[in-house]
Amino acid sequence: MSGLARLNALSAEAAEAELLACCGSREWARRVAALRPFASEDALFDAADVVWWALDREDWLQAFRSHPRIGEKKAQAGQTGREQGWSRGEQAGMDTAQDATRRALADGNRAYEARFGHIYLVCATGKSADELLSILTARLENEPEAELRLAAGEQAKITRLRLEKLLASGD
Repeated sequence: MSGLARLNALSAEAAEAELLACCGSREWARRVAALRPFASEDALFDAADVVWWALDREDWLQAFRSHPRIGEKKAQAGQTGREQGWSRGEQAGMDTAQDATRRALADGNRAYEARFGHIYLVCATGKSADELLSILTARLENEPEAELRLAAGEQAKITRLRLEKLLASGD
């Protein structure tokens, strides 16, 4: 059974749990699960985006809390083993980071959270620690509302990648 067929066949509760692993917003998971069955993967991806951008700030912040800070292992809201594995893979660029870069990212994370009230969220897949630090430094200059939307866009990218992993896993 394809990953999409499996997702379509799950109970609403089980589908929500699977989707919640892709995006930490309970409301997003509930709404996307309610739109099943999806005729194609593209239909799922399109629905995921439409639902994401229709959510409010609190739903976005809930999703952000499901991610560990860049350079850390655990999310504020806790994660399943699968989500922790996904996060580790997404942050693989941190594996070779120099100590100075790690310290600068930790300091930057604190400054970012103090300025914006939520974690620095970036689609880290394929990015080195130095790139992640450079992006963080630049984003500290943003206005809060613009930064919130930018972080939401990064969450949408992460969600898409995780949906692709979910569909490919066939679990």
